Amino acid sequence: MTAKARIKDVAREAGVSTATVSHVINKTRFVSEETRARVMRAIEHCNYYPNAHARSLASGRSDTLGLLISDISNPFFPELVKSIEVAAFEKGYNVILSNTDYDAERTFNSVRRFIEREVAGVALMTSELDPALIGELTRCHVPVVFLDIGSAGVCMSNIVVDYQTGIGEAIEHLVWLGHRKIAYIGGPTRLRSAVKRLEAFRSSMKDYLPDSEPLMIYEGDFRIEGGISAAREMFNSGETPTGVVVANDMMALGVMAECSARGLRVPDHISVIGFDDIAFAALNNPALTTVRLPRGDLGRKAIEALMATIEHPEQLGVEINIPTYLLLRDSTAPVRETARRSEDNQEVGNYDNAVE
Repeated sequence: MTAKARIKDVAREAGVSTATVSHVINKTRFVSEETRARVMRAIEHCNYYPNAHARSLASGRSDTLGLLISDISNPFFPELVKSIEVAAFEKGYNVILSNTDYDAERTFNSVRRFIEREVAGVALMTSELDPALIGELTRCHVPVVFLDIGSAGVCMSNIVVDYQTGIGEAIEHLVWLGHRKIAYIGGPTRLRSAVKRLEAFRSSMKDYLPDSEPLMIYEGDFRIEGGISAAREMFNSGETPTGVVVANDMMALGVMAECSARGLRVPDHISVIGFDDIAFAALNNPALTTVRLPRGDLGRKAIEALMATIEHPEQLGVEINIPTYLLLRDSTAPVRETARRSEDNQEVGNYDNAVE
C-alpha cells in the first residue's frame, strides 16, 4: 500500500520549502505565479490532500459551518439541507450536519460540539432551543443564524417565516369553498414554530369566521403518526369538520391516511390543507393542497445572513423574512350541500349522516 503523501514530499517534488507549499495552499502570502503553478503540479503528482484542520490553523479561519435540523426523516429538512449546502459550497464552506430529533438537550450538546470544533458559524434550522444556548454562543462569539426562534443581535441573525399570510390564504380558500367547520391540527406547543402557526390559525379564523368559537384544535407531533393520532382524536370527538388545516405536510399525509381508513374520501367528504410543500405532497393521491415554504430561498438567505456576520463580526446581525403562499392542488373542494345543511341546522353527527 502506497504511503500517504506529506507536505515535505510536495516540497521536494516542486523544489521549494514546505513553508512555500503552505503559503500556496492557504493563500497566506504572495507566491509568484510560476512557483504556485509548480507547487500545484507537485500536489497533483503526489496525490496530496492537505489536512483541513492544519489549514484552518494556518489561515486563522475555519471553512466549516455547523447545521442543526430537527428531523432528518421529514423530507422538508433534506431539501433545506441541500439548499444550505449548495449556498455554503459556493462561498467556500463545508457543512457538518446534526439531527436534534426535536430534543432541546441534543440541540445544546450539538452546538457545544460545533464550538469545540471551532466552526466558522452555526445555522440553527430547528424549533427547539434552550435559552442558555444563546448565551453560550454569545460568549464564544460564534456567528449564528436562527430559524424563527431567536432575534437579531451581535453575531446573530434570524430568519422569520411569514406563517400568517400562508395560513390566512388557506382559511380564506376553505371559506370561499363554502366550509364553515374548519379544524386545525398543529405541532407540539413547546415548539415556537408550532405556536406561531397556531396563532396564525386563530387570527385567520377570527378574520374570516368570527363566529366559529369554540375552535376545533388538536395537537400532533409534526410526524405522520402524529397526524394519524390527532385525526383519530378529532373524529372520535364527534365533531364533523368539513375542512382541516394541518401544521405540516407530514401530519397532513397522516390525516389523509386516517380519512382513508375510515372510508372518508378527500376532498369529497373532507378537505385537507398542509404546510411546507414537501415533494411527497404533489405525489400523494389526491395531491395535497399546501402552504409553500420555499426551502431554496430559506437556505440561501440563511447562508447570506451567516456570511455577513462571519465576514463583518463588528456588524449586528439581520432579520430576514421568508414569504409563504397557498399552493392549490386536489385535496380541497367545495363543501357538499348535505354537509352545509347539517351545519346550518347545527347538527353534530358522524360523517355518514353529515356528508352522504
